[in-house]
Amino acid sequence: MAEKRRRLKEAAAAVALGAALGAAPVQGADTARVAEAIRAELEALKSRIRELEKQLAEQRRVEQEVKDLRREVRSAAEWKSPNTLIHMAGYADVGYTDTRSRTGTFGSGTFNPILHYQYRDVVMLESELAMSVDELGETTTELEYLTIDWFANDYVTVVAGKFLSPLGWFRQNLHPSWINKLPSAPAGFGHDQAAPNAEVGVQVRGGVPVSGNGNRLIYAFYVGNGPAAEIESGEIEMIETPGLGGDADGKKVFGGRLGLYFPGRRLELGLSGAAGRVGEIEEVGKSRKYTGVTRDYDFLGADFTWRPRQFEVRGEWVRQKVGDQPASSAPEGGTWQAWYLQGSYRFMPHKWEVVARLGRYRTPHSEVEQKALGLNYIFASNFVAKLAYEFNDDRGAESSGYEDRLLLQASYGF
Repeated sequence: MAEKRRRLKEAAAAVALGAALGAAPVQGADTARVAEAIRAELEALKSRIRELEKQLAEQRRVEQEVKDLRREVRSAAEWKSPNTLIHMAGYADVGYTDTRSRTGTFGSGTFNPILHYQYRDVVMLESELAMSVDELGETTTELEYLTIDWFANDYVTVVAGKFLSPLGWFRQNLHPSWINKLPSAPAGFGHDQAAPNAEVGVQVRGGVPVSGNGNRLIYAFYVGNGPAAEIESGEIEMIETPGLGGDADGKKVFGGRLGLYFPGRRLELGLSGAAGRVGEIEEVGKSRKYTGVTRDYDFLGADFTWRPRQFEVRGEWVRQKVGDQPASSAPEGGTWQAWYLQGSYRFMPHKWEVVARLGRYRTPHSEVEQKALGLNYIFASNFVAKLAYEFNDDRGAESSGYEDRLLLQASYGF
């Protein structure tokens, strides 16, 4: 811009000089020829001025477009610090299962979309759906969890709604198929077994630094509706823990987990516990209803995770117990307990991983000891192909429903 203004000033000075020269007398020369030359010079200078003016106008137009573009870029960049953020995640898997007593079957597994809707760093809604297709082709949809999370500060989050049970480790952290290193859950850690699945209530969770070196105390405490004892044929068939949306007995369950995380040692240790009273659900005709009877309930659990180099070793023990109740149609209580120990090794820098798991699941009716061996190929951190074989030894008086089986699975997290 400064250069163009200087050229315009020089051109104006030349025009003024030419005009002055045109007004002065010319002696000893052909006046007409000189006048014609001056006029030609003036026309050239005027043409140059017009050209410079056009260039200046074009320069101003470009500068204005640049300013407008910068405003648009700033406006478009507002996504970097929005007031609200919508995020979709989840996982899906497909597979093949071949058991001793059945023919091999392909399965679509599950599709579990997870939605997060967050307002600044104040509050977030999160929800997970579980969609699957059964053997008859019917599609089932379940609400895994739905919570509103208030971030009180860096160390405290208040969670309300239906949430994955914070008791133990597998259910709240490892059950998604793309995270679980084997195609199946350990015996006793499936739905309505020894490890609680979900709860409806209020939870306070977070973590605080302890003793420096990045060590942290991780905590989660809750109060909720609690599980229910399912009565069938005069005995407790199972403890239902899907996250009951009602509490007909009016008795709450209190519980939580405390963990210590040592990043330098790549080690985490956890203890869980819960206690309260639970109601009974019994099938009456074609409907299921609360009986109005309550009984004592308690839960204990312990877990650890250790990751030395390419190894990962983890284990967990859980126990659910309901007390005796003489006023019930199923007077005897019962205990459901399970444990597993799992190790894996990744052949770095290759994509192969081997996994081994040993566990046991015991109920008042059955007992099963499980061994599993697996081989994984990790295409990416969120895309894994798994091959595994389970050896299930049924030792109970009644069938546990577990059989030896071959499992193939492709799992993708997004």
